[in-house]
Amino acid sequence: MGPGLRGAAGTLLIRTEGSCCLLVTLLLFCGFWEARAQTDDGKSVYFWETGPWGRCMGSDCGPGGSQSRAVWCAHVDGWTTLHTNCDQGQRPSNQRNCFRVCDWHKDLYDWKLGVWNVCVPVSARTLWASRPFTCSGGEEGIQTREVGCILKSDASPAEDAICEYFEPKPRLEQACLIPCPQDCVLSEYSPWTSCSKTCGTGLRNRVRSVLVPPLFGGAVCLNLTEFQSCKAGSCAGPEGMHSLRVGPWSPCALPQTRTARQVKRRKGKGQGLRERAGVKDPETRELIQKKRTRNRLNRQESPFWDIQVGYQTRDVTCIHRNGSTVGRNLCTARDLPLTVQSCVLPKDCQVTDWAEWSPCSKTCVDPESPLGSRTRSRQVVQFPVGEGAECEPLEESQSCEPQGEGVPPCSNYTWRSTEWSDCRVDSLLGQQDRRRGNLTGLCGGGLQTREVYCVQANAELLKYLNDLREKDKAGQTQRQQKPSVPPLLSITFQITASHPVENKLCEGPIPNRSQLCQIPCPIDCEVSPWGAWGPCTFENCDDQAGKKGFKLRKRRITNEPTGGPGNCPHLVEAVPCDEPTCYAWQLVGLDECVPGDEKLCGPGAQLARVQCVNGTGEPVDRGLCTASPAPEPVPCEVPCSRDCVLSDWTPWSTCSQTCSSKTIEGKQLRTRSVLAYNAGEGGALCPNSSSLQEVRNCNEHACTVYHWQTGPWGPCTEDPSASTLNTTVGVRASGGGQAPCSTGMQTRKVICVRVNVGQVPPKKCPDGPRPSTVRPCQLPCKKDCIMTPFSDWTTCPVTCDADGNAVKNKQSRKRLIIQLPSNGGQDCPELLEEEKDCEVPKVCPGFRWKTHKWRKCQLVPWLLRQGRPGAQETCGPGLQTRAVSCRQLDGTQADFSECLKFAKAMPLITQRCQLPCQDDCQLTNWSKFSSCTADCVGVRTRKRALIGRSKKKDKCKNTQMYPLSETQYCPCDKYNAQPVGNWSDCILPEGGRVESILGMKVQGDIKECGQGYRYQAMVCYDQDNRLVETSRCNSHGYLEEACIIPCPSDCKLSEWSNWSRCSKSCGSGVKVRSKWLREKPYNGGRPCPKLDHINQVYEVVPCQSDCNQYVWVAEPWSVWKVSNVDLKENCGEGVQTRKVRCMLNTIDGPSESVEDYLCDPEEMPLGARESRLPCPEDCVLNDWGPWSRCSLPCTRTNNRVRLAYPLRSPSVGRECPDTADKEPCSLNLNCFNYFYNITDWSTCQLSPNAVCGSGIKTRMLDCVRSDGKSVNIKFCEELNLEKKWQMNISCVVECPVNCQMSEWSPWSDCSQMCGLDGKMWRRRSVVQASQGDGRPCPSQMEQWKPCPVRPCYRWQYSDWSECRVESVVCGHGMRYRNLSCLVSDGSGDGEGSSVDEELCSSLELAINGDKQINLKEVCTLPCPGECYLMEWSDWSSCVSICVKGAGVDFGSVQVRSRAVLAQEPENLQLCPDQAWESQPCTGGECYEYKWFSSGRLNSTRPSVWCKRSDGLNVTGGCPPLNPPVDNSSCEPPCFMPKSFCSEAGICMCEEAFTEVLSPTGQLNQCAPIPILEIPTAGDKKGDVKTSRAINPTLPTTIQPGRTGRTWYLQPYGPDGKLKMWVYGVAAGAFVLLIFIVSMIYLACKKPKRPQRQRQQNNRLKPLTLAYDGDTDM
Repeated sequence: MGPGLRGAAGTLLIRTEGSCCLLVTLLLFCGFWEARAQTDDGKSVYFWETGPWGRCMGSDCGPGGSQSRAVWCAHVDGWTTLHTNCDQGQRPSNQRNCFRVCDWHKDLYDWKLGVWNVCVPVSARTLWASRPFTCSGGEEGIQTREVGCILKSDASPAEDAICEYFEPKPRLEQACLIPCPQDCVLSEYSPWTSCSKTCGTGLRNRVRSVLVPPLFGGAVCLNLTEFQSCKAGSCAGPEGMHSLRVGPWSPCALPQTRTARQVKRRKGKGQGLRERAGVKDPETRELIQKKRTRNRLNRQESPFWDIQVGYQTRDVTCIHRNGSTVGRNLCTARDLPLTVQSCVLPKDCQVTDWAEWSPCSKTCVDPESPLGSRTRSRQVVQFPVGEGAECEPLEESQSCEPQGEGVPPCSNYTWRSTEWSDCRVDSLLGQQDRRRGNLTGLCGGGLQTREVYCVQANAELLKYLNDLREKDKAGQTQRQQKPSVPPLLSITFQITASHPVENKLCEGPIPNRSQLCQIPCPIDCEVSPWGAWGPCTFENCDDQAGKKGFKLRKRRITNEPTGGPGNCPHLVEAVPCDEPTCYAWQLVGLDECVPGDEKLCGPGAQLARVQCVNGTGEPVDRGLCTASPAPEPVPCEVPCSRDCVLSDWTPWSTCSQTCSSKTIEGKQLRTRSVLAYNAGEGGALCPNSSSLQEVRNCNEHACTVYHWQTGPWGPCTEDPSASTLNTTVGVRASGGGQAPCSTGMQTRKVICVRVNVGQVPPKKCPDGPRPSTVRPCQLPCKKDCIMTPFSDWTTCPVTCDADGNAVKNKQSRKRLIIQLPSNGGQDCPELLEEEKDCEVPKVCPGFRWKTHKWRKCQLVPWLLRQGRPGAQETCGPGLQTRAVSCRQLDGTQADFSECLKFAKAMPLITQRCQLPCQDDCQLTNWSKFSSCTADCVGVRTRKRALIGRSKKKDKCKNTQMYPLSETQYCPCDKYNAQPVGNWSDCILPEGGRVESILGMKVQGDIKECGQGYRYQAMVCYDQDNRLVETSRCNSHGYLEEACIIPCPSDCKLSEWSNWSRCSKSCGSGVKVRSKWLREKPYNGGRPCPKLDHINQVYEVVPCQSDCNQYVWVAEPWSVWKVSNVDLKENCGEGVQTRKVRCMLNTIDGPSESVEDYLCDPEEMPLGARESRLPCPEDCVLNDWGPWSRCSLPCTRTNNRVRLAYPLRSPSVGRECPDTADKEPCSLNLNCFNYFYNITDWSTCQLSPNAVCGSGIKTRMLDCVRSDGKSVNIKFCEELNLEKKWQMNISCVVECPVNCQMSEWSPWSDCSQMCGLDGKMWRRRSVVQASQGDGRPCPSQMEQWKPCPVRPCYRWQYSDWSECRVESVVCGHGMRYRNLSCLVSDGSGDGEGSSVDEELCSSLELAINGDKQINLKEVCTLPCPGECYLMEWSDWSSCVSICVKGAGVDFGSVQVRSRAVLAQEPENLQLCPDQAWESQPCTGGECYEYKWFSSGRLNSTRPSVWCKRSDGLNVTGGCPPLNPPVDNSSCEPPCFMPKSFCSEAGICMCEEAFTEVLSPTGQLNQCAPIPILEIPTAGDKKGDVKTSRAINPTLPTTIQPGRTGRTWYLQPYGPDGKLKMWVYGVAAGAFVLLIFIVSMIYLACKKPKRPQRQRQQNNRLKPLTLAYDGDTDM
């Protein structure tokens, strides 16, 4: 059915269009015929249709709801009709009862999920199930399960709609993977065994083992044994045909009960003892009682054991070679083995019922881990005895939730911190910073730290809830005061802290322990230069009586200093003076000189223009100066026409001294010059040159300058007059500042100081400017010390010494300071940590088994033994038992369950024993070996002796059979120490470390460099090269060597150079200073800032130069030098010169000469002038005055003028020249516009005492002339130009924070408990990452050092002995193995060396984790001729069931097998079946299997074989499809190297080799294909890629009898993936298919008829453009 339908479907896909139409017509006809048939049959064409059921409605929850649906009548054609057309009897119901689901049903109903069924292949569920399937890795499948809604209470089914109301129905199917069948994989055969017979015809065998069992329906295992007949030679005599066979022991059984006589005998014996005991005195009775107690223990009178000694038997039969049993008389007579022996009757372990579950370990509510655990246990009633079943687990646990109401919440923990320490800047300083020596005054960015600790967050809540429970228990139901708020809100917390707990209890990130902080840098007070001395005035003009006067000079504060003006230097200096006045006339100017007597020339006077000023120079009412006479008119002279004319006096120069003394006087100078000479006789003569200058005294006051000097403000103290008192607070300030508590007072010392002398009486200084000595201040609140309570005491570790005595330990607790005291608060106690001794337990915890005396050896009852060959009544092999009890380490009796949990394996309670017979030789036990005088010298001996009658027996005197002494060499203990492994990291000594609760370091607490030590482990070997404890070599386990951890060295720069001069002498420029590199950083020091090409770093800041700082000063003009022409009259053309100097300008005027380049060269006055010297009777004008300023804006229509006035009127007939001169205003020549210019921001400038933090950026404002020249700022200020710029902004310089590391963690446990390669590690982490130019974090985050080498001891089985059967040839016997102690170095190389068992005594008695020690087991020794199973092979290596490279893994398995061995050819049909068993394992290896072949002759290996990817030759596992054909099928065979026989029977060459044929067409040799070297595009140094041809083609000439090579396109690569060309072919085929389909469609498509387009008014016509030749287009 399947293939046929598939073929039909395939046919439908390739039909033409006509076929499709025919098929559709056929289907429609069939449907119509079917409908007609129904109608013809008399059925109605109308039927009922129903809609989906609506939602369940109802007032009550549960099954009482109802739901409805729509029902209508429909025609078969699909249209709806009247209800009457349908059969009313068949109308479906439109309403039904339903289950109305409510929200609370969610707790009652749930989905029940069934178990997933077996995975079914997808192909089995599809139409193409019969197609062949090649398994590759696994087959896709589907598995299903049943899912239904159930009622939780009784698991009864319910409607699915109920559960679907709450959650969707779980999926019913899921994809699965069916692994491919795994065939059985066998190993290679072992070599042939020797022939089973030494004569006659026998068998030899070879066997193999199972490596991988058959899985998932794979092929079963082939025979594990291969037989081959052999004949060693003819037998000289008849072969032995019979042999004795020992059967297995029967189960242990009890002998018949004792007779009544024995019971009576024992009773009588007991009564006699009791009677005799009654006669003894009390002491004897007590001794007898102790002995009875001891004997009762020895007699196994314990409730845990019921040891019964029974017997067991076995048969001894005579067996023929063919396996049949014959009479015993046919077997050769020999000593028969024991057929009866004592045994322990097996008893299974019996335990009590389970006890009640313990309370849940979780007693609180924790949403994150809601579950706890609870346990229950049971006790042993009967221990297993003999071969009885072992005890089942005595304890089990399960998860649980806390039960009951009012379960409190669990403790949760959170991080808390102490307050931040004071901000410290020194931790940010570099190594070479000169400020390290003096830390006072440091400010700016700093670092502050705090401690972080863990506390219980809800301790107060839990205490509150616990108190409530205690009150309820006490019966206090009546509350005295009902809380008005919920309990969580009514808790009052004291101002205390929770006690710290272990940090590991806190989860989440640890809060920062350090942070950047800021110490505000103080702004120093800046003052202006001193002003000029004022007039001599009274201190107080209101009180002028008898007061002396003072001259004052002042300066002002130019910035806002920190702390106000109180920290500024004095601003007023005073000089005492005589004749003080409060008001004085001030000369404003002089009027023109007016000659007297109304003459035009001659002597006259100049009236003084004056104003009345006060002591500060401010104009006041003239009436205040009436007490002082007004200045008199100044005499002057108006030259006549023939008189000498002099210029006006220059202004007085600045005073040469600021004060006067006996040796120093202040002088002022003024000069004038000759403007015109007199005209011979009749004119006033010119004065001599000395009269052209005047000198006067100035600053005549003495150099006794006084000023008030203030001391620093004292501390703020309480003001007794204030009402508020300073209170003490314990709460930490949240913002880091200190809130004021009250107003206090500060005082300071104010003294009068004479300059250059010292303190003088206060009356010497004026009272007016005296500073205040008291000011109010805000008192900060007192802060008491706040500490955490003490933490809980650390746990006391219980450690015991070798003798079982407890070792004394200490426990400690600590507390932390949360807030340090300040402002006089309560101090912190000194005790922060307490320590005390732990309580030493009386008994060291631990349990051990105690064994009691062995009981008497118990024989099998004589009734059972008599008649046996060689049996004697009172001697022979037996069994003895002993008692075992559980003790504490001090010997106190303990419960057995304790030893079962904590002690080692239980000692044996039974053992075989031997009661010697009369003929047996009895000897004492061996004595101890004699002592050796020295190691490696001499021998030592031990002895034993014969006992009793054995001394007289000759056979016992045979020292070969019964040696009486043993001698051995004295032990030679020589030890050799040698280093092993690598040197550890360099480790610094741990002393002097500052401990903190978090294990983190504060910077500087831990030394991180310097001399340390590195370690190398030492190993100690004995003379047999066995590893021993290092103490044997007198070594502490390490080689120690000093090493150096280099200290980091920061980048070292020079100090800043001095600032350069400002680049501009007027306006804003820049000034520069620099540092240069002295030493580069190394070993992780602070990096250098960015340096230039000459390793310098610069700082450039803007600067402002006062444009009036340097001024040109011109001296008076020299005397005229008149030319020779008019020399007689001393007039005419002449020259005047003067000296011009650049001088430093001060507030008192130019003071000293400087270099000329500092002054503006454009403004330099002329040093010489040529002019005409007026002749007598000429008009003489004074020098031109300054030019007037041009009005803005500058236009040539505006003019500027300068004026002069006549000093001497001309004679009659002569005129004066113009007294006014003007010139037009020209832009940038004599008229200028002015505007402001703003400079760029400077770099962030810090205080000199700051390293980083908040700074300030500045910029300058220039006044710039329109020609680009910077001028005095006053020119812009006079124009009232707008200043819209901010000149200063704050900025931040990143702080150079060094990386801070945590402390090293404690050393970890050793990575190996023993051996050579053990390492201990310790780690640290980054607490504070480096910032800015701080020192980077070191790369070493962990360190290691070797562990002391300890020998690795372990228990190890020896190999099983051969199967031993007593004194017969075959049958059931025993095989044995020993338990030995081995030592190794833990490397895994070699098994190790055997050592004394005492060295393993501390180890648990277990082999590879298996505590069931088995030293003997039953075995079978085959009889001659018997076919039997070998012993189990070793477990194979773990193999993963997988597909290599595909990522598919179905688990791992290992297997062992038993092969069959046969000895007689005729018994082969009697052989048992071979056996194998498997078990899961972990870590299996994934292998591939491939066919291999070889053409070498005379090889033991087959020509074709299967090989596993690990190189193991196997049988099975290789793909069964097309294995390589054996070379024997090729004629002639393929014996050439690298050749093989192909499927076509032709000799071919292996991959990478090509065939070289002989002239006859036979393969001559396989030649390697030459390698073509193709350099790649990325080759640089001859990197060559090789390309080798694969599967080269054969020659085109095909020889007779030899077919051509067949090419196979392999779509899969060696990795199992599709090759690239497959994708290309598929893409090409797809494109070709699309093309063919498109062509067929276009060919079959009928052309459409052209349709006339109707004009539609409601559509826009397309715009048609036609070019008519017009150029405008």
